Amino acid sequence: MKTLIIILFVFIVTPVAFAQKERKFVREGNGYYADGLKDTTKLDTISFGKAEVAYRRALEIKPDDFHWQFNLANSLYKQNKPDQSAGEFEKLAEKATVPAEKAMVYHNLGNSLLAQKKFDPSIDAYKKALRITPNDPATKYNLAYAMKMKQEDQKQKDKNKDKDKDKDKDKDKDKDKDKDNKDQNKDQKKDNKDQNKDQQKQDQKQQPQQQNKISKQNAEQMLQALENDEKQTQDKVKKAQALQAKRTKVEKNW
Repeated sequence: MKTLIIILFVFIVTPVAFAQKERKFVREGNGYYADGLKDTTKLDTISFGKAEVAYRRALEIKPDDFHWQFNLANSLYKQNKPDQSAGEFEKLAEKATVPAEKAMVYHNLGNSLLAQKKFDPSIDAYKKALRITPNDPATKYNLAYAMKMKQEDQKQKDKNKDKDKDKDKDKDKDKDKDKDNKDQNKDQKKDNKDQNKDQQKQDQKQQPQQQNKISKQNAEQMLQALENDEKQTQDKVKKAQALQAKRTKVEKNW
Protein backbone atom coordinates (compact mmCIF):
# COMPACT_ATOMS: atom_id res chain seq x y z
CA MET A 1 0.00 0.00 0.00
CA LYS A 2 1.31 3.42 -0.89
CA THR A 3 1.68 5.80 1.96
CA LEU A 4 -0.55 8.80 2.11
CA ILE A 5 0.81 11.81 0.26
CA ILE A 6 0.44 14.80 2.50
CA ILE A 7 0.72 17.99 0.49
CA LEU A 8 1.23 21.06 2.62
CA PHE A 9 1.38 24.37 0.79
CA VAL A 10 3.31 27.14 2.48
CA PHE A 11 3.37 30.70 1.34
CA ILE A 12 7.00 31.74 1.15
CA VAL A 13 7.30 35.48 1.44
CA THR A 14 10.53 37.32 0.85
CA PRO A 15 11.48 40.32 2.98
CA VAL A 16 11.29 42.53 -0.12
CA ALA A 17 7.54 41.92 -0.50
CA PHE A 18 6.72 43.50 2.83
CA ALA A 19 7.89 46.68 4.39
CA GLN A 20 5.93 46.05 7.53
CA LYS A 21 7.46 45.07 10.79
CA GLU A 22 6.06 41.52 10.69
CA ARG A 23 8.36 40.53 7.82
CA LYS A 24 11.09 39.63 10.30
CA PHE A 25 8.87 37.10 12.06
CA VAL A 26 7.56 35.73 8.77
CA ARG A 27 11.10 35.24 7.51
CA GLU A 28 12.04 33.43 10.71
CA GLY A 29 8.93 31.26 10.50
CA ASN A 30 9.65 30.30 6.90
CA GLY A 31 13.24 29.47 7.80
CA TYR A 32 12.26 27.21 10.68
CA TYR A 33 9.60 25.57 8.54
CA ALA A 34 12.15 24.85 5.81
CA ASP A 35 14.52 23.37 8.41
CA GLY A 36 11.75 21.05 9.57
CA LEU A 37 11.31 19.72 6.03
CA LYS A 38 14.99 18.88 5.48
CA ASP A 39 14.97 15.49 7.20
CA THR A 40 12.10 13.48 5.74
CA THR A 41 12.87 10.43 7.87
CA LYS A 42 11.56 11.99 11.09
CA LEU A 43 9.15 14.64 12.31
CA ASP A 44 11.10 17.69 13.43
CA THR A 45 8.58 19.08 15.88
CA ILE A 46 11.16 21.47 17.35
CA SER A 47 11.69 23.36 14.09
CA PHE A 48 7.99 23.41 13.29
CA GLY A 49 7.28 24.58 16.85
CA LYS A 50 9.65 27.51 16.35
CA ALA A 51 7.93 28.28 13.05
CA GLU A 52 4.58 28.35 14.87
CA VAL A 53 5.90 30.86 17.40
CA ALA A 54 7.26 33.11 14.63
CA TYR A 55 4.00 33.05 12.66
CA ARG A 56 2.00 33.89 15.80
CA ARG A 57 4.23 36.90 16.40
CA ALA A 58 3.59 38.05 12.85
CA LEU A 59 -0.15 37.63 13.38
CA GLU A 60 0.02 39.79 16.51
CA ILE A 61 1.03 42.61 14.23
CA LYS A 62 -1.29 41.68 11.35
CA PRO A 63 -4.04 39.44 12.77
CA ASP A 64 -6.16 39.07 9.64
CA ASP A 65 -3.38 38.10 7.25
CA PHE A 66 -4.57 35.01 5.37
CA HIS A 67 -1.08 33.85 4.44
CA TRP A 68 0.32 33.88 7.99
CA GLN A 69 -2.76 32.08 9.28
CA PHE A 70 -2.33 29.47 6.57
CA ASN A 71 1.34 28.93 7.44
CA LEU A 72 0.47 28.79 11.14
CA ALA A 73 -2.08 26.02 10.47
CA ASN A 74 0.53 24.08 8.49
CA SER A 75 3.10 24.38 11.29
CA LEU A 76 0.52 22.99 13.75
CA TYR A 77 -0.17 20.05 11.46
CA LYS A 78 3.54 19.29 11.11
CA GLN A 79 3.80 19.11 14.91
CA ASN A 80 1.29 16.28 14.87
CA LYS A 81 -1.52 18.50 16.14
CA PRO A 82 -4.18 17.71 13.51
CA ASP A 83 -7.09 18.72 15.72
CA GLN A 84 -5.69 22.26 16.12
CA SER A 85 -4.69 22.57 12.48
CA ALA A 86 -8.17 21.43 11.37
CA GLY A 87 -9.71 24.23 13.43
CA GLU A 88 -7.46 26.80 11.78
CA PHE A 89 -8.16 25.48 8.26
CA GLU A 90 -11.91 25.56 8.88
CA LYS A 91 -11.65 29.25 9.78
CA LEU A 92 -9.60 29.91 6.65
CA ALA A 93 -12.10 28.06 4.44
CA GLU A 94 -14.76 30.57 5.45
CA LYS A 95 -12.63 33.62 4.73
CA ALA A 96 -10.72 32.47 1.61
CA THR A 97 -11.83 34.33 -1.52
CA VAL A 98 -9.23 33.28 -4.09
CA PRO A 99 -10.30 29.90 -5.62
CA ALA A 100 -6.78 28.44 -5.72
CA GLU A 101 -6.20 29.39 -2.08
CA LYS A 102 -9.59 28.01 -1.05
CA ALA A 103 -8.77 24.71 -2.78
CA MET A 104 -5.46 24.48 -0.89
CA VAL A 105 -7.26 25.12 2.39
CA TYR A 106 -9.75 22.31 1.75
CA HIS A 107 -6.95 19.98 0.70
CA ASN A 108 -5.01 20.56 3.92
CA LEU A 109 -8.21 20.45 5.96
CA GLY A 110 -8.80 17.00 4.49
CA ASN A 111 -5.30 15.96 5.59
CA SER A 112 -5.90 17.19 9.14
CA LEU A 113 -9.22 15.33 9.39
CA LEU A 114 -7.81 12.16 7.88
CA ALA A 115 -4.99 12.18 10.42
CA GLN A 116 -7.71 11.98 13.09
CA LYS A 117 -9.41 9.10 11.24
CA LYS A 118 -12.43 11.30 10.56
CA PHE A 119 -12.97 9.65 7.22
CA ASP A 120 -16.29 11.12 6.08
CA PRO A 121 -15.36 14.76 6.88
CA SER A 122 -11.95 14.34 5.22
CA ILE A 123 -13.56 12.87 2.08
CA ASP A 124 -15.96 15.80 2.00
CA ALA A 125 -13.07 18.29 2.28
CA TYR A 126 -11.17 16.65 -0.61
CA LYS A 127 -14.30 16.72 -2.77
CA LYS A 128 -14.74 20.42 -2.09
CA ALA A 129 -11.14 21.01 -3.15
CA LEU A 130 -11.68 19.02 -6.35
CA ARG A 131 -14.79 21.03 -7.22
CA ILE A 132 -12.49 24.04 -7.42
CA THR A 133 -9.44 22.31 -8.97
CA PRO A 134 -10.81 19.10 -10.59
CA ASN A 135 -7.48 18.04 -12.10
CA ASP A 136 -5.32 18.30 -8.98
CA PRO A 137 -3.52 14.90 -8.79
CA ALA A 138 -2.51 15.19 -5.11
CA THR A 139 -6.08 15.83 -3.99
CA LYS A 140 -7.39 13.00 -6.19
CA TYR A 141 -4.87 10.60 -4.67
CA ASN A 142 -5.65 11.65 -1.09
CA LEU A 143 -9.38 11.34 -1.74
CA ALA A 144 -8.94 7.79 -3.04
CA TYR A 145 -6.70 6.96 -0.08
CA ALA A 146 -9.25 8.32 2.42
CA MET A 147 -12.04 6.27 0.83
CA LYS A 148 -9.92 3.13 1.01
CA MET A 149 -9.04 3.80 4.65
CA LYS A 150 -12.73 4.19 5.41
CA GLN A 151 -13.51 0.81 3.83
CA GLU A 152 -10.71 -0.91 5.76
CA ASP A 153 -11.87 0.72 8.99
CA GLN A 154 -15.42 -0.51 8.40
CA LYS A 155 -14.16 -4.03 7.71
CA GLN A 156 -12.21 -3.96 10.96
CA LYS A 157 -15.27 -2.77 12.86
CA ASP A 158 -17.36 -5.56 11.34
CA LYS A 159 -14.65 -8.06 12.24
CA ASN A 160 -14.58 -6.79 15.81
CA LYS A 161 -18.37 -7.08 16.00
CA ASP A 162 -18.16 -10.69 14.86
CA LYS A 163 -15.51 -11.35 17.52
CA ASP A 164 -17.73 -9.76 20.15
CA LYS A 165 -20.64 -11.94 19.02
CA ASP A 166 -18.46 -15.04 19.23
CA LYS A 167 -17.36 -14.00 22.73
CA ASP A 168 -21.00 -13.57 23.74
CA LYS A 169 -21.81 -17.00 22.34
CA ASP A 170 -18.90 -18.51 24.27
CA LYS A 171 -20.13 -16.79 27.42
CA ASP A 172 -23.61 -18.22 26.85
CA LYS A 173 -22.11 -21.67 26.32
CA ASP A 174 -20.13 -21.34 29.53
CA LYS A 175 -23.28 -20.27 31.36
CA ASP A 176 -25.18 -23.26 29.97
CA LYS A 177 -22.29 -25.52 30.92
CA ASP A 178 -22.22 -24.12 34.44
CA LYS A 179 -25.98 -24.58 34.67
CA ASP A 180 -25.70 -28.17 33.47
CA ASN A 181 -22.97 -28.82 36.03
CA LYS A 182 -25.09 -27.30 38.77
CA ASP A 183 -28.10 -29.38 37.70
CA GLN A 184 -25.94 -32.47 37.54
CA ASN A 185 -24.53 -31.78 41.00
CA LYS A 186 -28.05 -31.16 42.25
CA ASP A 187 -29.26 -34.43 40.76
CA GLN A 188 -26.26 -36.21 42.21
CA LYS A 189 -26.96 -34.79 45.64
CA LYS A 190 -30.60 -35.81 45.29
CA ASP A 191 -29.62 -39.34 44.25
CA ASN A 192 -27.22 -39.56 47.18
CA LYS A 193 -29.91 -38.30 49.52
CA ASP A 194 -32.46 -40.78 48.18
CA GLN A 195 -29.89 -43.53 48.37
CA ASN A 196 -29.17 -42.65 51.98
CA LYS A 197 -32.88 -42.69 52.76
CA ASP A 198 -33.26 -46.09 51.12
CA GLN A 199 -30.30 -47.38 53.09
CA GLN A 200 -31.81 -46.06 56.29
CA LYS A 201 -35.12 -47.73 55.48
CA GLN A 202 -33.36 -50.97 54.71
CA ASP A 203 -31.44 -50.77 57.98
CA GLN A 204 -34.68 -50.10 59.81
CA LYS A 205 -36.24 -53.17 58.19
CA GLN A 206 -33.26 -55.30 59.09
CA GLN A 207 -33.28 -54.24 62.73
CA PRO A 208 -36.72 -55.80 63.58
CA GLN A 209 -35.63 -59.00 61.89
CA GLN A 210 -32.63 -59.18 64.16
CA GLN A 211 -34.83 -58.36 67.13
CA ASN A 212 -37.28 -61.13 66.15
CA LYS A 213 -34.45 -63.60 65.88
CA ILE A 214 -33.24 -62.77 69.38
CA SER A 215 -36.77 -62.94 70.74
CA LYS A 216 -37.22 -66.43 69.26
CA GLN A 217 -34.09 -67.68 70.99
CA ASN A 218 -35.24 -66.19 74.24
CA ALA A 219 -38.64 -67.78 73.76
CA GLU A 220 -37.13 -71.24 73.26
CA GLN A 221 -35.01 -70.78 76.36
CA MET A 222 -38.04 -69.63 78.32
CA LEU A 223 -40.08 -72.60 77.01
CA GLN A 224 -37.37 -75.04 78.02
CA ALA A 225 -37.28 -73.49 81.48
CA LEU A 226 -41.05 -73.80 81.77
CA GLU A 227 -40.92 -77.44 80.72
CA ASN A 228 -38.29 -78.12 83.38
CA ASP A 229 -40.38 -76.34 86.00
CA GLU A 230 -43.45 -78.28 84.91
CA LYS A 231 -41.64 -81.57 85.19
CA GLN A 232 -40.35 -80.67 88.62
CA THR A 233 -43.86 -79.61 89.63
CA GLN A 234 -45.36 -82.86 88.40
CA ASP A 235 -42.73 -84.83 90.27
CA LYS A 236 -43.61 -82.95 93.44
CA VAL A 237 -47.32 -83.53 92.89
CA LYS A 238 -46.81 -87.24 92.40
CA LYS A 239 -44.73 -87.47 95.55
CA ALA A 240 -47.37 -85.54 97.50
CA GLN A 241 -50.17 -87.77 96.22
CA ALA A 242 -48.26 -90.93 97.17
CA LEU A 243 -47.59 -89.60 100.60
CA GLN A 244 -51.27 -88.66 101.05
CA ALA A 245 -52.40 -92.12 99.97
CA LYS A 246 -50.09 -93.73 102.42
CA ARG A 247 -51.37 -91.57 105.24
CA THR A 248 -54.95 -92.28 104.30
CA LYS A 249 -54.37 -96.03 104.34
CA VAL A 250 -52.83 -95.89 107.78
CA GLU A 251 -55.72 -94.01 109.17
CA LYS A 252 -58.25 -96.48 107.79
CA ASN A 253 -56.51 -99.33 109.43
CA TRP A 254 -57.15 -97.68 112.72
